[in-house]
Amino acid sequence: MDPEFAALLAQLPPPPPETDDVLVIRDRFNVVLSVYANFNARSLPSETEYRVEDHKVPVDGGEITVRCVIPTPAGAQADTSFPVLFWMHGGGWTLGNIDTDDFYLRILCVDLQISIVNVEYRLAPEHPFPAGLNDCYAALKWVANNAAALHASLSRGFIVAGLSAGANLAAVLAHRALEDPFFKEKRVTGQVMQTPTTVHLHGYPEKYKAELLAMEENKDAPILNRHEMEKFARCLQAPPEDPEISPLLYPSHKGLAAAYLQVMTLDPLRDDGLLYEKVLRESGVKTKIDVYPGLPHGFHVLFPTLPAAAKFDRELREGIRWLLREDVRAC
Repeated sequence: MDPEFAALLAQLPPPPPETDDVLVIRDRFNVVLSVYANFNARSLPSETEYRVEDHKVPVDGGEITVRCVIPTPAGAQADTSFPVLFWMHGGGWTLGNIDTDDFYLRILCVDLQISIVNVEYRLAPEHPFPAGLNDCYAALKWVANNAAALHASLSRGFIVAGLSAGANLAAVLAHRALEDPFFKEKRVTGQVMQTPTTVHLHGYPEKYKAELLAMEENKDAPILNRHEMEKFARCLQAPPEDPEISPLLYPSHKGLAAAYLQVMTLDPLRDDGLLYEKVLRESGVKTKIDVYPGLPHGFHVLFPTLPAAAKFDRELREGIRWLLREDVRAC
């Protein structure tokens, strides 16, 4: 375990009793997120440098909100356009909301001069698989149809991105969009997957079992452990061998957009990320990966002041810039 992380972890009070009550788990999750939001609030850019618009997107059985953060640099022309990052929050398909990464995405928007669309997809167990996934796909199409209103130039960059469950959704959206004629002229150009889950913990294929050891090796890891993953799986109710929950299992990955991944070695999802990067690379997909030794899933949210958290943030920005390079996004 990373010694600086271990020192901060030792200062925390004992964890609360285990519970399967989703509402209680959400309340606890929101307490952690408030610390992360307060940390990012200190670095928010001036409101003159960006604008925020909430829009409603029709989905099966209702509508969802997407929050669009658009750069407004001084001296920009009215028709100035930016690449777009389509963001899906983490939380095991069960926790989180549009505010989870709100402040952080505002910072990224201004720093990278990129339009960001933040999706409030519906959560399990109230909305089991594939409701959240379908919500995100409807929102992705909405972005493609409304790019001009978002000052977005999809040809400059159209990146699907997320953390944890959000990274899983990003991987699946990249596959869906590749096969959908709708996106032929509105191609997804990049993927960002932070600590992704790429195969259901009960869907490991025989050919990869020897490479998927982290769920057992890190079953008692801090922040995210196997027991928590089991709870999320029960809430989601996804068929383990369906590629739309286990994108590792797609029969082909050829032609996918370039991918940037971040993986922690003390994470039960460690091998999901390492193996997916390997499979993508061997399929001819351009990849870039950063690995964080001795650190668990989501450490940067719990302890955003850690030097390793600053490195994680810095390398995310470098990864996005890499995806926006013309020689990378053209692949």
